[in-house]
Amino acid sequence: IQFWKLLLFVILTGTWRIEAVSNMNTFIKVPKVIPLLCAATLSVNPCTAYRMLYDFESLKPGDSVIQNAANSGVGQATIQIAKAMSLKTINVIRDRPDIQELSDRLKAMGADYVITEEALRKPEMKELFKVVPRPRLALNGVGGKSATEMLRHLEKGGTIVTYGGMAKKPVTVPVSALIFKDVKIRGFWVTQWKREHGHDLVQEMISQLCGFIEEGKLKAPICTEVQFQDYQTALKAATTPFTSSKQILIM
Repeated sequence: IQFWKLLLFVILTGTWRIEAVSNMNTFIKVPKVIPLLCAATLSVNPCTAYRMLYDFESLKPGDSVIQNAANSGVGQATIQIAKAMSLKTINVIRDRPDIQELSDRLKAMGADYVITEEALRKPEMKELFKVVPRPRLALNGVGGKSATEMLRHLEKGGTIVTYGGMAKKPVTVPVSALIFKDVKIRGFWVTQWKREHGHDLVQEMISQLCGFIEEGKLKAPICTEVQFQDYQTALKAATTPFTSSKQILIM
């Protein structure tokens, strides 16, 4: 195992530890060449993005995907993995004081289009779909009106996948979307996927993601490193509105 780091797969022995003894099938191998921040943030958000992009629609190069919470960890991973798949991404974010700076950062990662929640509701969206195909897949991490508006822009027969609900509001589905567009409403939880599919398929997925990292196609999300003893600083930053940076505790 000298060429590998070990990444705990099924957390049964606690989170804050630097050593553990367990069955070998509870561990996933990660190459040593993978940067520490990439390895530390690999097991949830990139896996969630990867599975949603591959499992719900048969997407081909040139197809488009729309997502809200585009600046979240899942959102940033979706942008990069979709680009590696030659897909176009339409990325929805909340308006904020540093909107241009955030938009530029997402585009630097590979985002094709970055729009605000407000713009998503405007008739001008029709102009966008003259230059990019309507999305067959929508990824919803917010819920509420944001999800409903994304539904309206889906291609006929498309799928919206909900993996989070940051707005703490239900997903409202217009009857017309079901009757006339035959959209599919799905949900996804990566922990359940791992439980159902087992070690070998999880290792295969992690290896594919590590390949993207080694090729420079997938980077860690925007992060702020905080010493473990300063965890209160990290907690405060994590609960501050419009924070796009993940707080990484360094032990």
